Amino acid sequence: MHRVLGDRRAVVILLGPALLVYSLIMLVPMVWSLGYSFTKGNTIDGFTGNGLANFQRLVTDPAVREALWFTLKYAAAVTAGQVVAGYLLALLYVFFLKKASALVRTLVFFPVVLPTVAVGLLFQKFFQIAPQTGPVNSLLNAVGLDSVDWFGSAGHAFWVLIIMDVWRSMGFYAVLLFAGLVDIPEEVLESARLDGATGVRLVRHIVLPMSFPVLMSSLVFSINGTLKVFDSIVALTNGGPGNSTSPLTLYMFQTSFTYGDYGYGSTVALLLTVVCLLVSLVVFRLSRRDLTEG
Repeated sequence: MHRVLGDRRAVVILLGPALLVYSLIMLVPMVWSLGYSFTKGNTIDGFTGNGLANFQRLVTDPAVREALWFTLKYAAAVTAGQVVAGYLLALLYVFFLKKASALVRTLVFFPVVLPTVAVGLLFQKFFQIAPQTGPVNSLLNAVGLDSVDWFGSAGHAFWVLIIMDVWRSMGFYAVLLFAGLVDIPEEVLESARLDGATGVRLVRHIVLPMSFPVLMSSLVFSINGTLKVFDSIVALTNGGPGNSTSPLTLYMFQTSFTYGDYGYGSTVALLLTVVCLLVSLVVFRLSRRDLTEG
């Protein structure tokens, strides 16, 4: 293996096709999109250069600020919900259910494979107020509370989105974190128990530090996915009411394909790319902290 990896020709042969495909699929479109950021127009009317006008518009556009704030708020809430719920489920699988966890893992994972549109329609029915009262409002009525128009206000619609996306994806993160927890040597856990570490102390001082790498991987995976959310928003609220639940991705899509301004849409996409890179760098920087200290 060392001789193969030490041979430059072998490295080029092994990595060359993958790098070529990656460049054609990822890097070339990114550079192309960056070029569009300095233009105005679309494929029908043609493109004309406009210098830094798109970037100047980006700085002063209130719709971008609202979409950016919603994107960050949504990403923080959903990432926290996905990772925390997934980690708690993984702990349940490993330390309580153990070998009997296979059925529960399958049931909890099932929403992951459901189409996003189907999940969106399901939650619309759950939380609807008219023409028929959904199960959630029926439950509120049963305990003497008034029905709530969950999709009529920005705050309510936001939390319905959070609940839907956490429910839909927590099974995936539970399995991902479960794979990290089962790799912890049983001898280490037994030694910790003999030293008196049980329950929360065992998780805090032994399990959490030893599963920290996979936990950080889950965090990066989750936050990058939630920053680029699109399908679940379109399926459930389509950015409404008004534009109160419109993330940067939806604003970019509408700008480019609804209003035909590819240049400004590409500029919004560039902003989203920079945000993803900055957030990932912050997470990686925080991951250097040693959890065994303190």
